Amino acid sequence: MRFFRDMSDHPAWLPPRLPLEPLLERLTQWSAINSGSLNVQGLSQMADALVDSLRKLTPRVERIPLADGRFALRAELRPEAPLRVLCSGHYDTVFEPNHPFQIAKVLEGEQRLNGPGVADMKGGLVVMLAALAAFEESPHAASLGWTVLLTPDEETGSEYSATTIEAEAPGHQLGLVFEPARDSGYMVKSRAATGIFQATMQGRAAHAGRDPAAGRNAILALARFCLAVDELPKTVPNLLVNVGHFTGGGTVNIVPDHATAAINARASTPAAMTEFNHALEGLVAESNTDESYHLDFSGQFNRDPLVSTPTTEALFAQLQACGRKLGLAPFDWLAVAGGSDGNLLHAAGLPVLDGLGPIGSGLHSDQEYVELSSLTERAQLAALLLHQLSTKEITI
Repeated sequence: MRFFRDMSDHPAWLPPRLPLEPLLERLTQWSAINSGSLNVQGLSQMADALVDSLRKLTPRVERIPLADGRFALRAELRPEAPLRVLCSGHYDTVFEPNHPFQIAKVLEGEQRLNGPGVADMKGGLVVMLAALAAFEESPHAASLGWTVLLTPDEETGSEYSATTIEAEAPGHQLGLVFEPARDSGYMVKSRAATGIFQATMQGRAAHAGRDPAAGRNAILALARFCLAVDELPKTVPNLLVNVGHFTGGGTVNIVPDHATAAINARASTPAAMTEFNHALEGLVAESNTDESYHLDFSGQFNRDPLVSTPTTEALFAQLQACGRKLGLAPFDWLAVAGGSDGNLLHAAGLPVLDGLGPIGSGLHSDQEYVELSSLTERAQLAALLLHQLSTKEITI
């Protein structure tokens, strides 16, 4: 645990260090709740735990119904304040109940917690609530209002919650996203647009031995299409694609007449989004020139890119200054390919600081971990940022 270098410069209302034990206990308990994006029962259990914690900060807590039994959680304090900040997070994970990775544990000999969602982003939620609790001790807290918006479907593209997130942005002056920081401690400067696309190829069935020439192999035709899509990043700058799922056919003595594929695309710029869509139109049209086959293609980008602006550049420089005041290790920020709900807030017009959560790595795998000391350090960093916003030492 790092101490502050210059205690005379440290705000009197903020403890020199926040206690780790209650944060570790909370994170361990939350990690043990399986809240995979498809596990509606587990998401409800996790929402209950979050509501209990949010009500310790404010009585104004509500569940916003979404589709298929899911809820967004919204909490606010001082909505009448002249400056309002929106704190964003998600409580779903990529680990469903049938995944073997379910329990968090402190790694022996290391100051790390390994477990599902400990970094992405239940650890971020722990940091967020600890930061707000610490900020409420500031003598200037009354000058700043905050809203917390937590969603259950970020890992699957925010399909259910996107409109709720976008509708919440107006009336706030800044968005704070508590996604995890990189293992270097770096935050997020920009994020790619992300999209999920479906390709379905229809061919013609035939007996694979008696009359194979009468058939039209949908699997091979769709494979050729997917290989062409996979080549697009070579000609479209700032683009990544991944064919993530492929299925088709039936018994092997039948020429397959159907096949489907799911494709993930990430575009770091609006121009890359446009070029990708245009290139896809051409590839689909080319695939359909042979009347023996028919390709249906659907999907879209569910998030526009998150890009830095002069406002966020200035805010990040001030955040770095807060880190120096607290004696934290120096940190920078960088462009990443992954999306977050920060993309949606940015598209709705808010300046966004993303990656305010704890330091961690191994995301979306059974190697996921969080640096324990960063739970307290990042909570203090966010609390000091809020304090300096409330005193107008930092302006937007």
